[in-house]
Amino acid sequence: MAHTPPACATEAPQAQPSRAFEVAFAPDKAAVGRMRRNTAAFVRLCGMGGTLADDVVLAVSELVTNGMQHGHGDIGLRIRYVAGEVRVEVRDGNPSPAELRVAEDNDASGRGLFLVAVLARNWGVSDDGRTTWCVFRTSNWRP
Repeated sequence: MAHTPPACATEAPQAQPSRAFEVAFAPDKAAVGRMRRNTAAFVRLCGMGGTLADDVVLAVSELVTNGMQHGHGDIGLRIRYVAGEVRVEVRDGNPSPAELRVAEDNDASGRGLFLVAVLARNWGVSDDGRTTWCVFRTSNWRP
């Protein structure tokens, strides 16, 4: 009888799951709610829940709203899960980069990017200024 090595000795390491969602849409107030719902469905599909899922959905809501308020033309949303991170990108066509600002107590808006900066591991703007992105670490989450 031949000796068979344990299964773990011959199996290749499991690859990290990779998933992505991408959509472009016209700037319409109703689109913010649709993008929140689409994002919530995507993170559920990836197996995320709890605070991480809520934070990703909130970041999408804020970045899409900013894109609609300050952008030019259609809005693009891309969400990618790969290698322990979720990366959210919103492209709005405006070459003026998004800037973090401090809102006064009486200001009706101006806190969205601050929320993203607090919730995400990192955030930034592409070199051409048209895409604002943020990254969430998913190391505590398992699919």
